[in-house]
Amino acid sequence: METTTSEETTIPHRPRIALTGASGYIGHNLLKRLTDHYDVIALSRHGDDKENSEHVEWRSCELFSISDAEKALEGADYAIYLVHSMMPTAKLTQAHFEDMDVILADHFARAAKKNGIKQIVYLSGIIPEGVPRDKLSRHLRSRLEVEQILGSYGVPVTTIRAGLIVGPQGSSFPILAKLVQRLPVMTLPTWTRTETHPIALSDVLQALKKSIGSTELYNRAIDVGGPDIMTYKQMMMKTADVMEKKRTFHDVPFLTIHLSRLWVTLVTGMPKEMVYPLVESLAHPMVANPERKVEGISDGQITFEESAKSALEEEAKEKEKAKEKKEQASASSASAPAPATESVSDVRSIQRVVLPDGKNADWAGKYYMEWLGGIAKFLIRTEYDGSSIYRVYIRPSRQPILELTYSPELSSKDSAVYHITGGAFTKTKENHEGRLEFLQVPGTQDCVIAIHDYLPSLPWFIYKFTQAKVHLWVMYAFRRHLKRMIKTGKQHEFPGGQQSQDSQHAPTHAISGTHSTP
Repeated sequence: METTTSEETTIPHRPRIALTGASGYIGHNLLKRLTDHYDVIALSRHGDDKENSEHVEWRSCELFSISDAEKALEGADYAIYLVHSMMPTAKLTQAHFEDMDVILADHFARAAKKNGIKQIVYLSGIIPEGVPRDKLSRHLRSRLEVEQILGSYGVPVTTIRAGLIVGPQGSSFPILAKLVQRLPVMTLPTWTRTETHPIALSDVLQALKKSIGSTELYNRAIDVGGPDIMTYKQMMMKTADVMEKKRTFHDVPFLTIHLSRLWVTLVTGMPKEMVYPLVESLAHPMVANPERKVEGISDGQITFEESAKSALEEEAKEKEKAKEKKEQASASSASAPAPATESVSDVRSIQRVVLPDGKNADWAGKYYMEWLGGIAKFLIRTEYDGSSIYRVYIRPSRQPILELTYSPELSSKDSAVYHITGGAFTKTKENHEGRLEFLQVPGTQDCVIAIHDYLPSLPWFIYKFTQAKVHLWVMYAFRRHLKRMIKTGKQHEFPGGQQSQDSQHAPTHAISGTHSTP
């Protein structure tokens, strides 16, 4: 007897994309476009507060934590990296944005490798041709460094490099629009005659989406730009026309980048942490290089005038919506008590040092603990339990001010993590554990030393002007010490000529760079 079976319907697999910065300016606009063809893991610092939908799963993610990064990328096929840490991330942030970007990119790239991500798509800035790396602005130099870090762990990276992105939010165009809005007369330094290649937000989103899964674009940097190549002065004039505002422009024969940073910050009211790096980059021409163009991706179709008009109209709508929402919230909460909010007095402090040749982050962590006990023996002593715990004391007290526990599961030769597990100078809270991290920048002898999520026990005002200042001095002294080691070649001698503790009572692994596991 012949039997028949009904043919099963095959449901095509929808690739899953991990989207960083999903609640940000670029991210939330890109999210809307991706859900047509992809399932999205939307990553945000406060992702747990968002509601999932059919094709979107929100996840909270703090990329300063490598374990958080690894969990965030679980189950993803591709990843889009839209992170740029220009703003402070803690109540007290002692760090340059370049060093914060190093940690975020490194954690993300390592997590991508561990989770088998097929491709990272990264939005960067156009790098001007022929400009030596050390002559680039801090912003562009950081963008290039992030690009290289993302590609250091074997996951293919496709970089979309854009100039000024014209959209209703973000940074560059709103700054330009506010200058035109608020200044009837403008004196324009020479950087305003530098050419750039503006591109509409929608064209950037299209370039990012088209890059996903395109194997021919793996490990390539692609320049994108709109149909217009313009100077900043021309963009200001065109924006004034779109706004229907009469403006007067006067050229001055000076560059004045540093003065311009202050001027732009004061006029626009935007944070200097955002304005300063962006204005510094304006000295460079940022025009798409024909050799880095890809047909169907690089050439944006929307003119600057069209995109500026659309951005300004959208911004006006958003302001009206925000005003209505605020009025509704004010009316509904007039008789209700305000919800209690917990203020977290946390600290993030990151400094960069250069390691001697042949040394790595694992060595730096152990050597730092040893060095710390030698710089002021009359005041500070350190103690190692022979397994994983380091304690720091102020003489003559027998109670440690800090206890640091080495984490072998989060560490490697290029990254050493010590949890802050106790001590009189710290508060410990559930799900809020401070860390000291030593992270070597891939392919270099640079090492960033970071304190994450530290909760001081001292009253905040006292901490800010005592312990926080002392930490910066200690880091400065350690950086100077390492420079001296490199210059003299004496890699195990402390300032003043005293012999390093490693030859007397410190364990041998402090010098060899190998781990002693608990």
